[in-house]
Amino acid sequence: MPVILLLPLFRYHPHIHFRFYSKSSKHHILDLLKSMPKEPKHIAEAQQQRKKIKERISKYVPGKVTLQVLGSGARGAPRALYMFSDQSRYLFNCGEGTQRLAHEHKMKLARLEHIFITQPVWKNIGGLPGTALTIQDVGVPEITLHGPPGLDEIFGATKRFVVIRDLKIHMAQCKESDEFSDNVMSVKYVPLTMSAEDIYNVDDTIPEDGEKSKDSEVNAIADQLDATTSTRRCRSRKGRSRSSSRNALQSEDIVQDDTDYYAHERKRKRRHRTRSRTPDRSRSHSLDSGSTQSSGVISSDSQQILQETKEKGVSMCYICRLQPRPGALNLDRCVKMGVPPGPLLGKLKSGEDVTLKDGTVVCSKDVCEPDDPGPIFIVVDCPAVDYIDSLLNNESLKQHQRFAKSDDCVASLVVHFTAKEVMEHPSYKKWVDEFPPSTQHLVLNESNTCMGSLAVHRIQYKLNLLSEDMFPLLGDRGTPTVNEVPGLHVNKKQKFENGIENKDAINNTQNDLENLSVQSRPTSPSEPYIFPNTFCSIHLRPNKGVDRSLSLKLNPHEFISETMEVENFSSVLQTLKQTLYQHRKNLNIREYPKILFLGTGSCIPNKTRNTSGILLATSDTQNMLLDCGEGTYGQLVRFFGPDNVDEILININAVYISHLHADHHIGLIGFLQGRRRALDRLDVDRGPVYLFAPKQIMAWLSFYDRCFENIRNEFVLVPNGELLYNNHSMSETTNSLILHEIGLKDIKTCYVRHCPNAFGLSIISLDGHKLTYSGDTMPANSLVELGQNSDVLIHEATMEDELAHEAIIKMHSTTTQAIEIGQKMKAKNILLTHFSQRYAKLPRFNDNFAENVGIAFDNMQVKLDELQLLPLLYPALKTMFAEHCEELEHKAVKRQLKLERERSLSRDRHAKQKMST
Repeated sequence: MPVILLLPLFRYHPHIHFRFYSKSSKHHILDLLKSMPKEPKHIAEAQQQRKKIKERISKYVPGKVTLQVLGSGARGAPRALYMFSDQSRYLFNCGEGTQRLAHEHKMKLARLEHIFITQPVWKNIGGLPGTALTIQDVGVPEITLHGPPGLDEIFGATKRFVVIRDLKIHMAQCKESDEFSDNVMSVKYVPLTMSAEDIYNVDDTIPEDGEKSKDSEVNAIADQLDATTSTRRCRSRKGRSRSSSRNALQSEDIVQDDTDYYAHERKRKRRHRTRSRTPDRSRSHSLDSGSTQSSGVISSDSQQILQETKEKGVSMCYICRLQPRPGALNLDRCVKMGVPPGPLLGKLKSGEDVTLKDGTVVCSKDVCEPDDPGPIFIVVDCPAVDYIDSLLNNESLKQHQRFAKSDDCVASLVVHFTAKEVMEHPSYKKWVDEFPPSTQHLVLNESNTCMGSLAVHRIQYKLNLLSEDMFPLLGDRGTPTVNEVPGLHVNKKQKFENGIENKDAINNTQNDLENLSVQSRPTSPSEPYIFPNTFCSIHLRPNKGVDRSLSLKLNPHEFISETMEVENFSSVLQTLKQTLYQHRKNLNIREYPKILFLGTGSCIPNKTRNTSGILLATSDTQNMLLDCGEGTYGQLVRFFGPDNVDEILININAVYISHLHADHHIGLIGFLQGRRRALDRLDVDRGPVYLFAPKQIMAWLSFYDRCFENIRNEFVLVPNGELLYNNHSMSETTNSLILHEIGLKDIKTCYVRHCPNAFGLSIISLDGHKLTYSGDTMPANSLVELGQNSDVLIHEATMEDELAHEAIIKMHSTTTQAIEIGQKMKAKNILLTHFSQRYAKLPRFNDNFAENVGIAFDNMQVKLDELQLLPLLYPALKTMFAEHCEELEHKAVKRQLKLERERSLSRDRHAKQKMST
């Protein structure tokens, strides 16, 4: 019936196209319309509602409490342990990528109020900015951080590019004498520090008087000038120390950034005309310096606190005890003892004894389960061997080990965020042995292998059906595989007959699924540790124990089967395979250059599209990153696998950052640290990477280096503004040196029309291939000039054409606008990327998708000579993701109808006003 009502409404709008409707059942149309997202509540309303709920439930001790692994700490995966009750949520550590996993697995962050951080290092705090944005959007009014002093200043340092307006962030006073308590649990803070001798050794170059301080300032200024003029110091990679990094630090007093990178969105009406001009150097620094989001400068007092925390190397451990809870009333026992329904049950539940009408006395203890005093779990992060003495000698921790005063005081669980090499140290093992056999030990570090995502594997298995070359199966084999088809073996040589893939082989397309299975390390009495996958749970109340039933497992057969069952897909795939085979025979496909897309989504990551990141390989020893959104390092590990990624990392000698929005650079620190570990593991002596970026990035990087971890020796800044194609200011000698070291013939930039200090890039490889990358931008003539006659243009295409107005507000491009820029610059090939997350699988196609236009996917690796093959995939992609395409069309229709209603109302109001006058 609803469909009958809708059809006449559609009939009066002949300009609306219904290409997909004729192929769909009426029932399917209704399902899609019902599943469309509703208008979200205003954040303020959501916050008010949550406050009321909190007040109501805070009087009760929850009956269910569970710890659930979100990020296992595997290489490239975040470290994050989620604790939830039927009332509230808590998070222990929040590594880079936590936001993406929480989104994929639908972890309800709406009740998250407390985040406990063990140590203020990137592997624990890299996900805080993104997670804060998520919980702000779901209406959480405030959140409290627990951890070493000064931890909350990361939000002050990132507020220029991570906009937190509606979320209050508090920092708990986490002194050893303090304790946090609510209706769920109480938490005692246990700080660990390095031994005094170790602190002296790493800090022996800290100025002890005013004269030395002045010398350090002079050195910092010299290093600042050195970096901003693009020169590279020849430092040995051996024997690095904190003192050398401190001397190399670029002073934040010199590099400050008061730019508001989101002013164009907040002031879009007033600045609409101004935005249409291409930004220049003078305009880049003039934006609203008084904005509350404009300054990333931290007060000197806060910096001093952070520096002291860093110098002492404080790592916070937590002794957590659930609040005691009276035993539950056993109704079966009550019935047996003749207790009638009514108020007597309530008295028994509250601990009172009652007398029945016949004079029988019923004791509360006889009909109630035993009281639960509250189990204890301990969260430990011992960063290095230097901290073990502090761990062994801590009296608070000893009270919950083998010789505790009572059984109730013995820890039921210890969560180890401790590094793998520290856990293998004899002294640490000795500390673990001090717990009785009943204590379980959960390990969240690089000993684990599960990276936490099913969605990335699901879509890759689907796309792999189209092309094994452009969509290879991911190297991350750390998640166990469900072998639903035992003995499945496919010989790749038998998969093709005369260029056509055998139909039976398609249905069984994967090689020996048993070889993909990687099981977590087993638990045994001699090996007391639990090595979890994502979603492994530890039940603390009511039933205590490990629950692996929901732990992540891959099911490749399911991924493939659900695709092959799509109507007409099998025949479309057969046609595609034959077409690709014929085209490849006529191509001379060279190995390099090749492009690997690590992130093709905009703004925030979702389960299938990560934020911006592209790996450009020009040879087997020359790699360059184009932008580095959150999780870029993890994407590299996921694609190449932990066994092979180190070789890739050490050969990345340059990183380009197009602009300073968080989705384009917040993953830089994680990447730099991952590259450093790769160099150390392989014992290779390589220089720092060249960082091509807006020079204002140093305000953030120098702050992080000074206050959190040493990263300054890992890069040399080359300001994008010195490489402008129409105002090149770098010396020829320096330019030639850099090009030689990164293996390029030329590199140039231009300003583009996005936020302040936003750039486009053009590079030419040694063999003469030209690649242009837009970064984020509205259509920009400067980019057309820069990229003339490019072999490939990689251009953002955030919005579909019908959202052109929204694209103007956000200063992005539509798909057609991006294609037109490529046509104007006479690019041979155009690759579209940076799609709004509403296009999680495919963007909305239009008639402008020509034969030289390709669509980028995460984990798509394409050689330059293969680009012309990408448009051949379109029929198969549209069939594979038919439901997604239909949904996009339905949303377009709904949007058009809404617009027509608004126009009609506007005409009616205008007519009434005219009649009244």
